Amino acid sequence: MWDAYKKGYKAWLQLEKSLSDNSVESYLRDVDKLTQFLQHEHMMKTPNEIQLKDLRQFLKWIASFDMTASSQSRIISGIRSFYKYCAIENIVQTDPTVLLETPKLKRALPDILSFEEIENIIGQIDLSKPEGGRNKAILETMYSCGLRVSEVVNLKISSLYLDVGFIRVLGKGDKERLVPIGRPAVKYISIYKNDIRVHIPVIPGNEDILFLNRRGSKLSRVMIFLLLKELVKKAGIKKNISPHTFRHSFATHLVEGGADLRAVQEMLGHESITTTEIYTHLDREYLRQTLHQFHPAFR
Repeated sequence: MWDAYKKGYKAWLQLEKSLSDNSVESYLRDVDKLTQFLQHEHMMKTPNEIQLKDLRQFLKWIASFDMTASSQSRIISGIRSFYKYCAIENIVQTDPTVLLETPKLKRALPDILSFEEIENIIGQIDLSKPEGGRNKAILETMYSCGLRVSEVVNLKISSLYLDVGFIRVLGKGDKERLVPIGRPAVKYISIYKNDIRVHIPVIPGNEDILFLNRRGSKLSRVMIFLLLKELVKKAGIKKNISPHTFRHSFATHLVEGGADLRAVQEMLGHESITTTEIYTHLDREYLRQTLHQFHPAFR
């Protein structure tokens, strides 16, 4: 009987939420786990018959498989999403997930880079090589726009509006957003596009891809990771750095500079403001200075 619910939920995720195939499959697996639990307990209830106490038992069941707190939390998120669909479609009268508690997560904030450290890393690029100009354009764009590594490797020439200082980015779930781009990034993209890329024989199907490897095809995410790892080593920086560190640093620098969190959310392409809040990691010195500047007891 759950097949019909799952089929409807799948269509809702695809059509209403515009999620990617991978995300849809992930959400469906969460519901599959719930039905596996119901079968295990010999209580094949409908979504409307399931109560909060049943879901609490379900949490104990998945915890018995030695899942991490983050994995358990991910499954609960999927079940909440399923019940949101059920409520919209009037499959349930009440949502039993409202009072369901998730395991407490210890969120480890990744390292961030100061502006000087980012300048140092980018400064290690050898601009005497053709790929040097490309690599500088890539890192300037990643920091200027806070792009995911997948977004920068898929960036299209037709999505550049450099004359007005914007680029169009295709993010998670194939959602498009317009992101402002800084002058240094515009400068180095233009140099790469007009002086370097034009000399690369492009493999058919990659004509609109901005950043190409020497063979004329799209770069891999791994290539960006390895490039950054090499530059960080040359710069003598001991932090644990990945391409996502540039995105995290971009957002943190904006928030520390006083940017509105909603604006940062829009630029990062986050569906929920709660996701953006993990980028508000502010160092203690900045918090102390803010307190001294604005709190009446510290003036």
